[in-house]
Amino acid sequence: MKNNIIILGGDPNSINSEIIYKTWNKVNKKIKRKFCVIANYNLILAQFKKLKLKIKITKIKNFNENIKNNNIKIIDVPLNFKDPFNVPLKVSSIYVKKCLDLANKISLEGKIKGFINCPIDKKLIKTKEIHGVTEYLARKSNVNINSEVMMLFNRKLSVVPITTHIDIKKISLNITKNIIDKKIKVLNKDFMKIFKRKPKIAVLGLNPHNGELTKNSEEVKIIIPAIYKLKKDKLNITGPIPADTIFVKDYKQFDVIIGMYHDQVLIPFKTLFKFNAINITLGLKYIRVSPDHGTAVKLIGKNKANYLSLFECVNFIYKLN
Repeated sequence: MKNNIIILGGDPNSINSEIIYKTWNKVNKKIKRKFCVIANYNLILAQFKKLKLKIKITKIKNFNENIKNNNIKIIDVPLNFKDPFNVPLKVSSIYVKKCLDLANKISLEGKIKGFINCPIDKKLIKTKEIHGVTEYLARKSNVNINSEVMMLFNRKLSVVPITTHIDIKKISLNITKNIIDKKIKVLNKDFMKIFKRKPKIAVLGLNPHNGELTKNSEEVKIIIPAIYKLKKDKLNITGPIPADTIFVKDYKQFDVIIGMYHDQVLIPFKTLFKFNAINITLGLKYIRVSPDHGTAVKLIGKNKANYLSLFECVNFIYKLN
């Protein structure tokens, strides 16, 4: 049962049904037998019909049901809707949270290794303290604040932002020696647990040219002392490195690059690897992964959505020890 591949249907107003369908068609028979979706059965049925996707689905109540047919298995979550691709914001929010809560519950119970959630518009779960799915699951799992880590992973490189989905003007206020220390230690520990080796880590500065290392810069006051402490704790870590040069070629020397904010590392990472990457949440009591892209509402119904990132998520979960 722990080998089941659980996918959350995610935001109903999205390309998620299309990428689930395309991924299902590409995975092998062994994976299909373990493939299960947490979503509203009628919603998925209606979306497949509207997209003219010819595939059968079967409603199940739990993971123990032995379904011998070759259909996609759906664990049904209640949802009332009229237009399958235009579900109201409030209704979508309640539905998405129910799906996340169910996946979180069964993961904490040890019934599965972890799960994949398809893209979710962050406004469906956003509060003053919660900026995205990473923080939402951390709170639901009773994980200490700032102990959750968002890592974008590709076989050649991973990146981690210290701050995630916050406004640029708030970044410097949310960077402290303690937060940097805590998040990088979580990264180091979970990376070794998943990949069975110690990561080589690079840390970027916050300011252009590392603020020229002036005495009042965040580099001198916060980042360098944090790196010094981590080195004393035997982590394989280098920095601060100026952010404007590392992605030219020097990134190839490292397993993980730590940035101070979301776009500092995600823009160059996505430029390099496009859809061939996944988002892994570290610091939880289970593995949670998701595609490294959004809901792509402008592509709904056009059969142009790229499924590669979800496909990589499925293979990643399937191969976990």
